Amino acid sequence: MDRKNFPRTLMLNGLDAPSLRDGIRAYFHATFDRYESLFQVLNGDEAYYKKPISLRHPLIFYYGHTAIFFINKLILAGLVEKRINPRFESLFAVGVDEMSWDDLDDSHYAWPTVAEVRHYRNQVREAVDSIIRNAPLNLPLDWDNPWWAIPMGIEHERIHLETSSVLIRQHELGYVKPHQDWQACRQTGVAPTNELVDIPAGSVCLGKAKDYGYYGWDNEFGTHTAEVAAFKAARHLVSNSEFLEFVEAAGYSNDECWEEEGRGWKNFADACHPTFWIREGEDWKLRLMTEEIPMPWDWPVDVNYHEAKAFCNWKTTITGQPVRLPTENEWQRLYAQTGLAELVGDALVPANIHLDHFASSGPVNQFRQGGLFDVVGNVWQWTETPIYSFDGFEVHPIYDDFTTPTYDNRHNIIKGGSWISCGNEALSSSRYAFRRHFFQHAGFRYIISNGGKIA
Repeated sequence: MDRKNFPRTLMLNGLDAPSLRDGIRAYFHATFDRYESLFQVLNGDEAYYKKPISLRHPLIFYYGHTAIFFINKLILAGLVEKRINPRFESLFAVGVDEMSWDDLDDSHYAWPTVAEVRHYRNQVREAVDSIIRNAPLNLPLDWDNPWWAIPMGIEHERIHLETSSVLIRQHELGYVKPHQDWQACRQTGVAPTNELVDIPAGSVCLGKAKDYGYYGWDNEFGTHTAEVAAFKAARHLVSNSEFLEFVEAAGYSNDECWEEEGRGWKNFADACHPTFWIREGEDWKLRLMTEEIPMPWDWPVDVNYHEAKAFCNWKTTITGQPVRLPTENEWQRLYAQTGLAELVGDALVPANIHLDHFASSGPVNQFRQGGLFDVVGNVWQWTETPIYSFDGFEVHPIYDDFTTPTYDNRHNIIKGGSWISCGNEALSSSRYAFRRHFFQHAGFRYIISNGGKIA
């Protein structure tokens, strides 16, 4: 199944104003449509109000949140003068950002009906469409241009396309239903034996300039250079089959495998296997977004950072080798070995990313990239690196709380993107970070290194 019909992140320079308007308008509507389609997998209105997990708002919040974001940012940018619905634009503005796994949200909200939020979203669609068609557009469209708020809103909705899909995956199965736009992979087989690949030493030079031709979040701008020592990397992402070895070795009950923070999460959550694994007698199933399937052992395991780190610690113990997760710099060295083009324009890459193929992950040996597999796509990859600022970092004035709250040494960078990572998320230069107990469509690849700074 080839489903490359969702536009890549938009080029913002090199076009005349009419062509850029047309491109932004198509990008906006394609994103708005796809987000609406995601919520069509919910089975009835009750599914919008029942929390998938106690740490987050119910899905009605996320259905409204991406729409009010457009209005709130366009007001700050001076492209909108009058609010559409002041109550909604306050109620849906701020999500839950718990500091820990036990920091539960017990607040009570008077949520509007699904129909009311849908009507509001239609009003926002019309308002943004009108701005794109009619507002004065002075080129270049860069960081300092008021129009920067429009691709900001679109890329923000694409982030929530992914994060909302994770919440839907965590919902009770009765609250979701299959949908033709969200069909999972049906390919599975015997998991490959993981091998180690030599990655040569090299330099990394990261960071974007203000005249970068595509949208970027503030943490991507500035400069960062580093020399990276040679290391060995697993050829494949860790599969469900490979992770089963850790589960069957009683890794979850062996506190020596776990870092202090991870041990606290494990004990609080009473975790004894990955969250999306379901035990049925002697068999295992895997929970996908809208269904449960017999365990595809050759697919990548979905885990949080703590589980990935515990696996590496266990692997170190049984092999006697220094096994760990890669740093952000080391992931960039992995990417340099793939020879992949950046996922912009009409670029096609051999990867399960950007909804090009499936609405799920798939076999870890399906997409070869150089001498490795899935450096890009399938599932995100946890790194050892807590997110930090590049030299010259600046906060964007209309979104001052996007990155700075994550500079707390408690958010680790994930790299590579997943099957649903779209737009800016799919770029090798993107820098997304999550709390270490969070679940994304994320797994990991381990490396073996005797040196190198964990940063």
